[in-house]
Amino acid sequence: MAVDPSSDAVHEARVMIRQAGDRALLVEPSDRAELAGVIDYLRDEPVAGVSDILPAARTVLITLRPGVDAAVLTRRLRTAFSAVSERAGGDAKDVALVEIPVRYDGVDLAETAALLGISEPELIARHTGAQWRCAFIGFAPGFGYLEAPGAQLTVPRHEQSRTAVPAGAVALAGGYSAVYPRSSPGGWRIIGRTTATLWDLDRREPALLRPGTRVRFTAEKSTA
Repeated sequence: MAVDPSSDAVHEARVMIRQAGDRALLVEPSDRAELAGVIDYLRDEPVAGVSDILPAARTVLITLRPGVDAAVLTRRLRTAFSAVSERAGGDAKDVALVEIPVRYDGVDLAETAALLGISEPELIARHTGAQWRCAFIGFAPGFGYLEAPGAQLTVPRHEQSRTAVPAGAVALAGGYSAVYPRSSPGGWRIIGRTTATLWDLDRREPALLRPGTRVRFTAEKSTA
């Protein structure tokens, strides 16, 4: 007998929820493409009993509020996630974009274009033409892993990391783009630089980016 694709059994196969200690749940969609929808839903439609969410590359760690039963929250989450696929086919809601101006003069620009088999102007056009989305924060405060699969800008990291990458460096690696919030070691391929401040403790929200933030890079005109 055919299984109704909207049934709980099929949905449970698509979203795995495991207990992580006594105060957290680990959510992992079987299709990574659904992860963005899960994260957006959790932020837009808070589920009772959830204290905090921490997105990663393929999972979301959900912290429970004190006294919340993990089994009860798991059932609430499954009910909530059933709405993710339902709204995925609808029109995308209006989301404010963070625009980041970039001077595309990075030390790895030419080599990165060569790796991709395209020209430098084409690389810049793809980078600025895509709408990027912050998948998760990691490595350093304010360091957002930005994804835009349609941009087709997947390149490997350098085999050996640099001892110091300057703050504001705009880079590519492993299918992601990122901006270094501060000077630090790093192995990503640097294609440009920005004056945007990614992390500022004096701001109400120190991080310019957070999971779910949409980003558009814009090319600065040369003043030369």
